[in-house]
Amino acid sequence: MAAAQDRPVWRSGRRPAGREVPASLPSIGDWDTRGAPVMHSLHARLLVLWLLSLLACAVVGVLLVQLYQVSNVARVGQAEAVIARACDLVRDRYAFYVAGWHGPVPPGADARLRTDLTAVVSLALAPVPEVEGGIWQQDTGSLAYAYPTYPGSGPKTDLPQAEAARIQAVNERAVADEQHVSQMFHSASEALLLEACPLRGPIPGLSAWTMTRVQAAFGYGRLSAGLGALAILVVGSAVCLTALVVDWSRRVRSIESGLAEIGREMPALSRTGSRELDRIVDALNEAGRRLAEQRRRAEHLAERVAASERLAALGRVAGGIAHEIRNPLAAMRLRAENALASPDIERPRRALADILDQIVRLNRLVTELLAMTQRGTPRPVPVALETFLDALVARHADAAAAEGVTLTTDCGVDTAVIDPEMVGRILDNLLQNAVRHTQAGGRVWVRVTAGASDDRLRFIVADTGPGVPPDLQATMFEPFVTGRADGTGLGLAIARELAMAHGGDLRLMAEGDETPGQGAAFVLDLSQAPAQAIGPDHE
Repeated sequence: MAAAQDRPVWRSGRRPAGREVPASLPSIGDWDTRGAPVMHSLHARLLVLWLLSLLACAVVGVLLVQLYQVSNVARVGQAEAVIARACDLVRDRYAFYVAGWHGPVPPGADARLRTDLTAVVSLALAPVPEVEGGIWQQDTGSLAYAYPTYPGSGPKTDLPQAEAARIQAVNERAVADEQHVSQMFHSASEALLLEACPLRGPIPGLSAWTMTRVQAAFGYGRLSAGLGALAILVVGSAVCLTALVVDWSRRVRSIESGLAEIGREMPALSRTGSRELDRIVDALNEAGRRLAEQRRRAEHLAERVAASERLAALGRVAGGIAHEIRNPLAAMRLRAENALASPDIERPRRALADILDQIVRLNRLVTELLAMTQRGTPRPVPVALETFLDALVARHADAAAAEGVTLTTDCGVDTAVIDPEMVGRILDNLLQNAVRHTQAGGRVWVRVTAGASDDRLRFIVADTGPGVPPDLQATMFEPFVTGRADGTGLGLAIARELAMAHGGDLRLMAEGDETPGQGAAFVLDLSQAPAQAIGPDHE
């Protein structure tokens, strides 16, 4: 037998103790994931799946190794019990052999003594399979050796020389301690177990010893194959998952690159070759086709609606212009016919004066029409708003005094970059309307505040008049919509056009908003030009 590694384990006492088995094994339930974040990425989920499979394979491998080790421990413990019992059998047989011994003690080299002791050992070990043993004398060495259950072709009578030193050591220890001594040596393929017990009798320094070998568990090869299969499974699953993630990432990137080219219409995406992803691609292509069809229909309908609105607006404008021009023309014709039919010389002069007044009215109408259709380009310059508002109020002071209306200003901004002429025309129109619709003793406010952002400016013109009638609020900014018999209905329309040209908006403040007055309140929100946009021509 090949020599085993010298890793002796000495234990005293009659019965040897077995090796300890771990009390518990790691389990998958010991992994706490309560603090882990929610996984939303496919990559992360596949990684978690692979880690779980790796953990499961590791647990199975540990369990297999532990079971294998427990099996070996059980086999070794059983073998230790067997050789201990065999040593007791040799001791009992020897005690029977020396019972009633009389006479001198023969020397250890006596051939008859050796033969008798060999017979004692053979009889004792005959019922114990795979156990060899003998009787050892401290000064002489081996007196007897037997291996009656040797599996070879014939009886084995020679002391195993490879283990001679270990046999001597265990016997000397047993004689010195006067008790059972066991010793175990491990190698890669087997464990060597030795047991020695002192023999009492007329022959001094004797001890019996037994020995057996415990081969590795029968399933060691299968265990190695199983662990190798688990390792291959883990590596294979990692390779498969990696290939799956890479392939899906490539296919998803192709879909993303296709979607990134969306313009007015969604492009047709190419199929990826993956059944699940191709179902999504087909659904996206079908949705894109439907959206494109709906967009074309919506654009067609929008064009038709815009054309209808343009025709309707053109009709309203044409009707308003015809009405506004026909009245002055009819009045001029009537004055001219009366002047020609009358013999009074002064009457034609009065008729000519009335005709000139109607011509002025027609000229004002044409001027307002041109102002509405020609927005112009704003020329923003830095404006001191307090001075700007004082000049604005001064232009309407006489008309307000004639109506008994008080004009006040509230300027919350020092300087703004605006087109003073364009903004002045808007505010002139609003102030003129406010003064006309406010009763005597009323008030008109002009307030300036900063907008929601630094580049915004807000003007509020409010009065204490009766307000805008509800039936006019929806159409009051359309051309030729007016509540006065002598009005053209172009003032508010022109004011809104100018506000839009300045990058702003003009609206009627809704009921319930914070207003300085109780009547109508118009809000003009403007966008200031940035300082770098002001050229030398605007200074």
